[in-house]
Amino acid sequence: MTGPELMHVAGLALVITLIVGGAAVLLLIILRRASLIVQVLVLVFAAIVGVILSIVGASWQMYISAHDLTVAVNAAVISGLVSLVLVAGLGAVVVRNAKSLSLAARRIGEGERVDAVGPQSVGELTALAGELVAMSAKLEESREREHRIEESRRELVAWIAHDLRTPLAGIMSMAEALEDELAADPQRYHRQMREQVSRLSAMVDDLFELSKIDSGSLRLSLEEVSLYDVISDTVADLRPISGAREIRIESESGASVIVRADPRELSRAVSNLLVNAIQHTPEGSPITVAASVTDGRACVAVIDMGGGIDEADLARVFDPGWRGATARTPQPQETSAMYPMRSSGAGLGLAIVRGIAAAHEGEVTVRNVPGGCRFDLILPRAGESAGSFA
Repeated sequence: MTGPELMHVAGLALVITLIVGGAAVLLLIILRRASLIVQVLVLVFAAIVGVILSIVGASWQMYISAHDLTVAVNAAVISGLVSLVLVAGLGAVVVRNAKSLSLAARRIGEGERVDAVGPQSVGELTALAGELVAMSAKLEESREREHRIEESRRELVAWIAHDLRTPLAGIMSMAEALEDELAADPQRYHRQMREQVSRLSAMVDDLFELSKIDSGSLRLSLEEVSLYDVISDTVADLRPISGAREIRIESESGASVIVRADPRELSRAVSNLLVNAIQHTPEGSPITVAASVTDGRACVAVIDMGGGIDEADLARVFDPGWRGATARTPQPQETSAMYPMRSSGAGLGLAIVRGIAAAHEGEVTVRNVPGGCRFDLILPRAGESAGSFA
């Protein structure tokens, strides 16, 4: 066959293929909502028809005998039919796998956890099945976390309502007694009302701080801070409260550690940890606060003798509104107007500590030690200088 004849045959085959392909595209558009098997069969059938028509057209150009043309067409038809059967079988398997994936997705959407989808015949579908299983596990964790958050929110609202009602009722009764001139000691009533107002103010401050932490609007003014200065100032500030209850707050000797932090927020976190220790430590028992460097990070440790926490409750210690079980019953507090207790008592102090630690790219942990608990406030370390706790 000469070059021009070959080009003519190739052109004819191209024209036939384009016509058949265009017809197949139009048919696929019409059947766009049909099953995957039908669409694949249309494509394969169009390819077979294109091949057969190209053979017939080429035979006219090359003057192939009728016998040879019949043999070629029969071979093409038989091969095409076998291909259609194979494609139909493969399509049926793919459709079955797709239905299993669809069922798994529906179950996930209905809130079920899917641990396995079943074997898939195609690598891409196997990968998709794995992604569905992983997504199901993540959604289950998310639902559990949402449930815990909702339970925590309900507990917080209940505790806040209770803590608001108590001082407000006290203020109301004392105000009525003063108004009716039934108070035997008006000065004592005024002092108690001022203490209740201070408690309410502390609760509002804690709620505002916690709302800033939860909303991500807490803004830090970072600077290099010595943990020695923060701890010593906080210990000195709280000594009147701890001394009134015969609780000794000690500092272990060690090198001063420099961190990059917001002095105000860091002081609040350390103060909340100490107040928590004061609230749960029996009279006459020591509280130890110390700073150290652990695994290259700064650590403020507060160790109390409050009897420890149930192991099952350790994970909830930093949840807002959590008060603890009978293993750590808060001790009665003796405060004064000059040195009011810094915690609102609404179970927000430790939650605020966790938020402040996270804002500083640190963390706070708790574990039981003999006789009590140890809280570790861990922060990134900015530097180290010599010094010791007095």
